Amino acid sequence: MSKHATTSATNPTAESTVSHFLDVDDLTDDELAEVFSTAGELKVAHRAGKSHPVLANQTLAMLFEKPSTRTRVSFETGMTQLGGHAIYLGPDTTHLDHGEPVADTARALSRYVDAVMARVFDHDALEAMASHASVPVINGLSDDAHPCQTLADLFTIYEQFDGFEDVSVAWVGDGNNVAQSFAVGAAMAGLDLTMATPEGYEPAEGVLARADARGQAPEVVNDPEAAVEGADVVYTDVWVSMGEEDEREEKLGDFDGFQVSDDLLANAPEAAVMHCLPAHRGEEITGDVLESEQAIVWEQAENRMHTQKALIAHLLGE
Repeated sequence: MSKHATTSATNPTAESTVSHFLDVDDLTDDELAEVFSTAGELKVAHRAGKSHPVLANQTLAMLFEKPSTRTRVSFETGMTQLGGHAIYLGPDTTHLDHGEPVADTARALSRYVDAVMARVFDHDALEAMASHASVPVINGLSDDAHPCQTLADLFTIYEQFDGFEDVSVAWVGDGNNVAQSFAVGAAMAGLDLTMATPEGYEPAEGVLARADARGQAPEVVNDPEAAVEGADVVYTDVWVSMGEEDEREEKLGDFDGFQVSDDLLANAPEAAVMHCLPAHRGEEITGDVLESEQAIVWEQAENRMHTQKALIAHLLGE
């Protein structure tokens, strides 16, 4: 677990060590297994209509520099189900993007809330926030990583295959923030991962090194058909992320042949199909595939809430 020495909210002169979740390998293997076990219990309780207010009277601040559907709703609803409260802080509702340093925002919020989730552009801003916050900071998405999505992805695969043993996964598309977190998480889980990206869009070398340190780095290729051949899971994401709209036409050309379609899935006819959403139907995935029985994207989306609830409970020691 990522830890930073910070000033205690209750004793401003004392140093305390707080656990943060800025990327998936901030968890140990045992902590990852614990989060999945708790997520499973919370999911069963939720579907059975059983109350589970394990975070009664605790508050999560949610800082957003980017728009969101799943991240906001899953965190906010999850905190309600845990008996706590979530506060939405959008880009026009705080001083964070209007002159106040990240450090000042982090220190002030630490006096009010029990944890902070931030969805930002710059990963360095999260690092700065974690360095100055005396409560856990959770990465709700940054330009480098999307670890909460990876928790949901891995948990979905675990449910689908009753574990991770002998499960092969093909990532098809951009080596973006979602792909980078998933590469590391797959290594931690022991998944056999092959990543197919166009040349120049591979995950960062540093990410591959981190994956190798936690298990085995994925094989990275530039041929989607070769990556998908015989895979148990095929996973894709958008080619044009938020903030990259000016690169749209160039990317659509570069990613020609990387669409997850019936033709591509002929190389893995039994594969489960995943997508972190929102999907651009007709670009990285066809509408037919997204609506097919092979797609498990809606379970994947639901699992954002269950795994995040488990993560928050873990970070807050519940």
